[in-house]
Amino acid sequence: MYTFQQNLLRRLTLLALLGMFLLSCPHKASAVEKLDLPNIVLILADDLGYGDLHCYNKHSKIPTPNLDRLAAQSMRFTDAHTPCAVCTPTRYGLLTGRYCWRTSLKRGVLNGYSPFLIEPKRLTVASLLKQHGYVTAGIGKWHLGLGKEAKTDYSKPLRPGPRSVGFDWYFGIPASLDMPPYVFIENEGVTEAPTATIEGRKLNHQEGDFWRAGAIAPHFKHIDVLPILTTKALDFIRKQSAAKPFFLYFALTAPHTPWMPTAEFLGKSQAGRYGDFVVQVDASVGRVLQALEDGKLSDNTLVIFTSDNGAPWTPEDIATWGHRANGDLRGQKADIWEGGHRVPFLVRWPGHIAAGSTSKELICLTDVLATLAAVVGAKLPDEAGEDSYNILPVLRGAKLDKPIREAIVHHSGDGTFAIRQGPWKLALALGSHGFSAPRDIKPKPGEAQGQLYNLDDDPREQNNLWLQKPEIVQRLTTLLEKYKRQGHSRPQ
Repeated sequence: MYTFQQNLLRRLTLLALLGMFLLSCPHKASAVEKLDLPNIVLILADDLGYGDLHCYNKHSKIPTPNLDRLAAQSMRFTDAHTPCAVCTPTRYGLLTGRYCWRTSLKRGVLNGYSPFLIEPKRLTVASLLKQHGYVTAGIGKWHLGLGKEAKTDYSKPLRPGPRSVGFDWYFGIPASLDMPPYVFIENEGVTEAPTATIEGRKLNHQEGDFWRAGAIAPHFKHIDVLPILTTKALDFIRKQSAAKPFFLYFALTAPHTPWMPTAEFLGKSQAGRYGDFVVQVDASVGRVLQALEDGKLSDNTLVIFTSDNGAPWTPEDIATWGHRANGDLRGQKADIWEGGHRVPFLVRWPGHIAAGSTSKELICLTDVLATLAAVVGAKLPDEAGEDSYNILPVLRGAKLDKPIREAIVHHSGDGTFAIRQGPWKLALALGSHGFSAPRDIKPKPGEAQGQLYNLDDDPREQNNLWLQKPEIVQRLTTLLEKYKRQGHSRPQ
């Protein structure tokens, strides 16, 4: 017969063994790990150039103290690229991890009345994080279409839309701030119907107050949009707590046209209205970062800041203001040249990413999906994130013996392809195929049919080596065709 002490000892031993079993159980371990998942704030500027921020261009004519401070706390990437040199395709690639040219949109962008572009059931950053217990919110410029009809009817539920791809809540505008209809959308409807009309304004590159004519909500004012969106982002952050992780996709509407900084930012730069608008962008980001700090959320929040393409900044703008919005890169928004798609990319995650570090790793905005999947301990299925690579090892400071990406595919505004592998960049046509002159050059017999640059030796893309390096032209052309044919570039 057991004594009382023996019985108690036996029970304690069994409890100890049970506790050890539970701690060693993978399922229970993952449940514990979920408590440590970081909040994630993804900020996407609209038309911000590689050379606008002082942390990328010490000669910038635009003060950006908040983003420079963020850079000092982050890993700063110097070779980050958008999957396309214009808006819609980049947003598709960022959220889905897939090149947009694999969809029905082969060139250009959607408008404010275009149907929903993201395929049903396709995994997105928002739906991935929602599956892992995140509260998910999107605020700002959508520009990925709304509804199923050929022309969106804003009197009907805007379905499918952001909520169809993982966002618990979305507040923003349908497309670019210069595209009608000029309305705010919240989840699957508008906050005020676009019952009025507005005349268009022609582009004045000194003022930048361009927009297209069309429908507008009676109380909608272009100049109010960025402040309203910023306030919405702050309100969302202030409602969060450490009890449950959150994901905020903050898609700024600036500094895209119309360049309409509010009064407090006029004259704050030496780069005209565009520069003043960038100052306002910097202030908006600063307020978001301060809200995280005020809520004691900064230490467990992963912040990504980037842009959807290069700045629309012409040689005339450079001559007028002495500011190089795209740094020393050739070209501008929409171009196949580097100025069209090389962008700032900052990542802050206290305790996980070395503050003030710099990476030369070649990355693409499509890599965000696979990277965040790794952050939450998920593995992407083969049918998701087909062009997304996990860059978490780079962020954590791992010493790699080879690049994470085999190559990256670039795409211009008119749908022209380029491919980059190591220092070599191959474009399959002559000219910018975007906004810069010359847009298109028809080669004569015996001349180069496209462009090949060694960016290590020639970062400004001045010395076309197409004729001198036929073996590299052939190799990169074959690789590009392989990526197009097989439907993915990420190894599966």
